[in-house]
Amino acid sequence: MSEALPGERIEDKSLGELVALASGNVSNLIRAEMDLAKIELKSDAKKAALGSVMFAVAGLIAGLIVILLSIAAAYGLVALGIWHWAAFLIVAGLYLLLALGLIGFGYLRIRKIDGAKRTRKTLKDDLTMLRRRGDSDAPAVTAGADTPAT
Repeated sequence: MSEALPGERIEDKSLGELVALASGNVSNLIRAEMDLAKIELKSDAKKAALGSVMFAVAGLIAGLIVILLSIAAAYGLVALGIWHWAAFLIVAGLYLLLALGLIGFGYLRIRKIDGAKRTRKTLKDDLTMLRRRGDSDAPAVTAGADTPAT
């Protein structure tokens, strides 16, 4: 592939050399965009994994707490003079509030995923630049101008 040397004028290059140069530049641009997307998606995957772990830990803790401590807490309330059914209902309600708090924390972690924001922006900028460069050499074509009217 022929690249422009510092003292060399672009006007002195042949059409084949210009096409090769443009093709190389587009290839480099696409490769750079792919690398940026990989970096951003790797970061998003880590955030998603952490959020998922928070959900799993919340579920495990809720299960263990319900199994191991709810009976003891309910019987503690019974010792204070509360009916058995009411004591177990109070304990279940408290553990429900704890589980909802942990789920909320996991949800906040998942919301922080960026979704390759920089890649989308640079791709949009690149396409806009390419369109502008292509439009400067060719006349504007309106949508449907080359299709027959019905």
